[in-house]
Amino acid sequence: MPRNRNVLHLVHRALFGALALMVATLPAAAQQAQAVSHERDIVDLRVGQRVLVDDGTCPAGKIKQVTGSQLNQTGVVRTITCVPRLSRK
Repeated sequence: MPRNRNVLHLVHRALFGALALMVATLPAAAQQAQAVSHERDIVDLRVGQRVLVDDGTCPAGKIKQVTGSQLNQTGVVRTITCVPRLSRK
């Protein structure tokens, strides 16, 4: 009987670890999916945050990505690039 208890304990630890990892990655996944229609709609951009802007300024098949690249004295510096769309509009 003690051996079954050890195996059960290991399974519980593995499940708890997987659940903790899943919960820890949820905010990052939610943050990645953010999209707006105008760049002026982006408020409180944080360093490392990426926001997709569908304003038609990028060529066909691409979408504007605004990234908070670094922090300076006046706030967060924005980097703007056109990235491929992952799905059709």
